[in-house]
Amino acid sequence: MLKKPAFTALVSAIAVATLTLAGCKEDAAQAPQQVPQVGVVTLQPESFTLTTELPGRTSAYRVAEVRPQVDGILQKRLFTEGSEVKAGQQLYQVDPSVYQAALQSAEATLASAKSLAERYKSLVDDQAVSRQSYDDARASRLQAEAALEQAKINLRYTKVLAPIGGRIGRSAVTEGALVSNGQTTALATIQQLDPIYVDVTQPTKDLLRLRRDLASGQLEKAGENAAKVSLTLEDGSVYPQSGTLEFSEVSVDEGTGSVTLRAVFPNPDHILLPGMFVHAQLQSGVRQQAILAPQQGITRNQKGTPTALVVDAQNKVELRQLETERTVGDRWLVSKGLNAGDRLITEGLQYVQPGAEVKAVAATNVAEAAAKQQGAADGQAQGQ
Repeated sequence: MLKKPAFTALVSAIAVATLTLAGCKEDAAQAPQQVPQVGVVTLQPESFTLTTELPGRTSAYRVAEVRPQVDGILQKRLFTEGSEVKAGQQLYQVDPSVYQAALQSAEATLASAKSLAERYKSLVDDQAVSRQSYDDARASRLQAEAALEQAKINLRYTKVLAPIGGRIGRSAVTEGALVSNGQTTALATIQQLDPIYVDVTQPTKDLLRLRRDLASGQLEKAGENAAKVSLTLEDGSVYPQSGTLEFSEVSVDEGTGSVTLRAVFPNPDHILLPGMFVHAQLQSGVRQQAILAPQQGITRNQKGTPTALVVDAQNKVELRQLETERTVGDRWLVSKGLNAGDRLITEGLQYVQPGAEVKAVAATNVAEAAAKQQGAADGQAQGQ
């Protein structure tokens, strides 16, 4: 059994502990809760030129298959395979002996027919020969002149000339081969590589959307640069020359649902060869009030819809659902969901929820990411 003094001391200690605990709870309740701090970027509209990247292939500007126009034995090949040839340059020599003989025979026939026609001309006035005989002599002279001209053409065709200038491929025949007029096999093929064509395909839905945006005023034409095209090669390098859009097909490919666009590029160093796969960037139009949001502030929900958190005028977090079109470097081109002046949260997203009150400060992670990206690009350029 506890004595009274000890019991009194125990009761006093419990009372003091209870009062102390109650005081701590009251102090905690009265202490103000700390407002989380987030980094924001204030969005500003800017002029942005939309470019469309399309796959394509190169093709020669002009292609000519070299074929013989007379029959005979090939005597000489007068070019180096894979070299540059000029228009009118002699490529092959066909044996001309038969055609030289035919030319001499035609010259003799013409001389005889000409002499007879002149003799009959003086006799027909004296009625020594009939008018019919004179007319036949004149016709024979004209036929002889035509035969002589044909003989000259055939002799000239024994020199096989380049129809266009360009790079010539391998020869399909060698000296001593029998060639004939109208044969299906080409002796060689010449391709003009400077300039060169680039054929790209664009889905019709993208073409229709572009026309609709231009008609509604959402996009403006890119002005004089609208027809400019740039190229990225298979190894990722950028082709140094810019091209010009020439035309687009007037019909849609039923198999792919796309139209073909053709651009022409200067190719003085012959970097582009026919058949190469490339990516072409076409300038579609200019959006004057484009909203470009940093990628650090754009996330996706469980449905895959892009979302963003912004700080409203009351410094509270608001959730926005977005519609994005494309990435532009380290930013998203946003068509719906964000407006000019919105404070987009890019830093501290993991600490806030929609509806929470926050303290907004200028974000630092956006500038750091841009600096890192620029440093990596500079290092890659120095490495090249």
